Amino acid sequence: MVEAPHTPVLLAEVMAALEPKPGQLIVDATFGAGGYTRAFLERGAEVIGFDRDPSARAYAAGLGAAARLTLVEKRFSTMTEFVGLGRADGVALDLGVSSMQLDEASRGFSLMRDGPLDMRMGGEGPTAAELVNEAPQTELARILRDYGEERQARRIAAAIVRRRGEQPFTRTLDFAALVERALGGRRGAKIHPATRVFQALRIAVNAELEELEQGLAAAEQVLKAGGRLAVVSFHSLEDRIVKTFLAERSGRVAGGSRHAPPVDKGPAPSFELIFNGARGPTDAEAAANPRARSAKLRAAVRTSAHAWRAAA
Repeated sequence: MVEAPHTPVLLAEVMAALEPKPGQLIVDATFGAGGYTRAFLERGAEVIGFDRDPSARAYAAGLGAAARLTLVEKRFSTMTEFVGLGRADGVALDLGVSSMQLDEASRGFSLMRDGPLDMRMGGEGPTAAELVNEAPQTELARILRDYGEERQARRIAAAIVRRRGEQPFTRTLDFAALVERALGGRRGAKIHPATRVFQALRIAVNAELEELEQGLAAAEQVLKAGGRLAVVSFHSLEDRIVKTFLAERSGRVAGGSRHAPPVDKGPAPSFELIFNGARGPTDAEAAANPRARSAKLRAAVRTSAHAWRAAA
């Protein structure tokens, strides 16, 4: 049993969006250290939490609410199997890597702490080390460009391939130093030069964007009419997927114009936005918790329309 080591981001805003009540069923799709779940339980709700990271089990035990909490050690994209269709009153997703994962060097997520170059959120699949040591140079460049929005992706990929031919990568700080050298050092940069590269590898190793797309579709299926969805994202790739999903499902077309010709609106809207756009942290929260600075919350209410078919 362990105590939760951090305060969940945008907690007040997520609670306002979901409005959990006694007896309701809330899905905490990214359980982590149980910060959101704790707040849901305090409101009297029942919670089904999802987390593929085995370490979440210890945090669940610390909440002391076994009768109203079920922890499923699976990806949140599987929630339809464990929740059922149209049963949930709310679904919360807090995306990206957790503070505990960053703080634990042995997990390999942090470029500031030395540890094995792993980055797996669960225990399955190839590690980040296997990816950088084995992937073709063109594939590495694509991953860094698409998942890290790294403008020097090809340059970094070439440096990785040159170095791995002499000595494979196994440690986080060694890999971060290689990226830093490839980019010519820090030169007064506010963030470490390898930040976007580490983000890209983590996303690729854990298939995070595919998981998000599948998880949003699953949330649409498990929510009952009037159920609420709240999603907190931390970078533009995640937020773009959430924004597009909610724009489509609420009958809005992102970037549309009133001067554009009419288009086929498709299925009936399955969501109604709770508020327009995204909400971020207060100045006080951003100052107290640096992780919250880039957080964006989007939220919507499930309508009575059928869930849309997943894209082929």
